[in-house]
Amino acid sequence: MLKVIYLLTALCIGSLQATKMVCYYDSSSQYREGSAQVSLQDLEPALQFCNYLVYGYAGVDPETYQLRPINKELDVGRNHYRTITNLRRNHPQLLILLSVGGDRDRFNDSSYNPYLDLLENQAHRNAFVNSAVALLKTFDFDGLDLAWQFPKNHPKVVEGKIKKAWHYIKSLFTGTKVVDENAEEHKTQFATLTRELKDAFRTDGLILTLTMLPHVDASLFIDIPRVIPAVDFVNLGSYDFQTPERDPKVADHTAPLYEMPDRDPSHNIDYQVTYWLNNTAPSNKINIGIPAYGRSWVMTCDSGITGFPPVINTRGPGAAGNQNRVPGLMSWPEICEKIQRDKELEGEDAPLRKVGDPRQRYGSYAYRSADDNCLYGLWVGYEEPSTAAIKSSYVFAKSLGGVALFDLTLDDFRGQCAGEKYPILRSIKFKL
Repeated sequence: MLKVIYLLTALCIGSLQATKMVCYYDSSSQYREGSAQVSLQDLEPALQFCNYLVYGYAGVDPETYQLRPINKELDVGRNHYRTITNLRRNHPQLLILLSVGGDRDRFNDSSYNPYLDLLENQAHRNAFVNSAVALLKTFDFDGLDLAWQFPKNHPKVVEGKIKKAWHYIKSLFTGTKVVDENAEEHKTQFATLTRELKDAFRTDGLILTLTMLPHVDASLFIDIPRVIPAVDFVNLGSYDFQTPERDPKVADHTAPLYEMPDRDPSHNIDYQVTYWLNNTAPSNKINIGIPAYGRSWVMTCDSGITGFPPVINTRGPGAAGNQNRVPGLMSWPEICEKIQRDKELEGEDAPLRKVGDPRQRYGSYAYRSADDNCLYGLWVGYEEPSTAAIKSSYVFAKSLGGVALFDLTLDDFRGQCAGEKYPILRSIKFKL
């Protein structure tokens, strides 16, 4: 009965709101050290702004094909699942979903993908569907988010016209790399899975959503006319178009709003949104993804001194930050701190020079060119409160469903930068 009241309250509040604020929460933040760790108390100030909290991540058992906790010790052993869904007590507007996949589900055999094997077999799909219903009901989740781990597109290097023409001619003889030889079959099977999940969820009123991960080609794997009726909404991974892992030698804007000259025309938010709208997706079911972090590259002596992107001759990911410990990834407060440093500092402690986006099309970046010894160069393309607000205005102008923030734990949850907690989340919500 209590859950029914929560759902009715959320639906009533949601009917008064034109846009959705979907907030992702990565449970791995529980294992960060010191001030980088995000407790549930740290999370509380953000939840008043969220309509949906997406908890990540669960996975697919490669033997049974059931939905399973990736971190069983935390999620079940320490009852974190139940702790998370109990957040509704103080936030009755909040619908809490469990996300599966999200590039967090790792396999011992890198050539084997149980997410594809599951699709190919009716018994495997049944096992997944039945286990999903049982797990969601056991821990009182409101639904499931499919951040399905399809094979990703191969990287495309930024090239000059002559080199691009040569590679095109070469591909005519050697062929191009195939992402998935059975993509058409998997496309049909995934649509079937979404329908089977929706049918199974109907009795308990569970929600089903889809998250498109970066570099997963929707044209290969998503039959939009069949999938859209089965899901409540879609969160587009419209960020990380350029990353230091995929593109170590070229630094560039990671999440532009519009197409940039001489770049892949699909590497921008507007292209992704337009594709879904042109393939029968209702605008109010499409949410754009906004990151609360930046991607960093090491600038070399051959990268120049202007920082104007694309920056060539970079040397892979920048050093890992203190928060996530992932090379090439920096949270917003980490970037902000480097921009605000004393200008008298030198070497690796020297501040980054910020370059804004007066045209409001591509995003901000900050850099520090390499010194005379070819050391300490760094380039970062990132999201900040002002650029997040610009993208939220785009959502409003296009009458889209809302915004999905990836994720709360990378926003400035301690208010270190400007004294205000969750500034990116706040800028999105207030603009919406």
